[in-house]
Amino acid sequence: QVQLVESGGGSVQAGGSLRLVCAASGFGRPSPCMAWFRQSPGKEREGVAKIYTASGHTFTAVSVRDRFTISRDNANRIFTLEMNKLKPEDTAVYYCAALDPARECPSGFPAGDYQFWGHGTQVTVSS
Repeated sequence: QVQLVESGGGSVQAGGSLRLVCAASGFGRPSPCMAWFRQSPGKEREGVAKIYTASGHTFTAVSVRDRFTISRDNANRIFTLEMNKLKPEDTAVYYCAALDPARECPSGFPAGDYQFWGHGTQVTVSS
């Protein structure tokens, strides 16, 4: 059974940093794409960053570019999101997502294409 477990959320003041970790388990073979999404009240789920697990190639949303970095440790099936220079508008529940290993990585951040999700971790940034 596939499981994604996020950790590392919390409260921080604007300008601060947080590191989110996603531990993946239960995959028979690696998912080709792992991604971080976020959702704040009243808004749609938004893609933040994704990583191609084989190549390590990454893609980050314009809203967080130069502030957030996604990385992976394939051996330990751990994916991290380093968040720096946090802003109040970054406040949201952050979710780790994985693509079915049989599928190809989609372009952009179509949330509906990701089959596996964690329960989310709250990030709160105060001004």
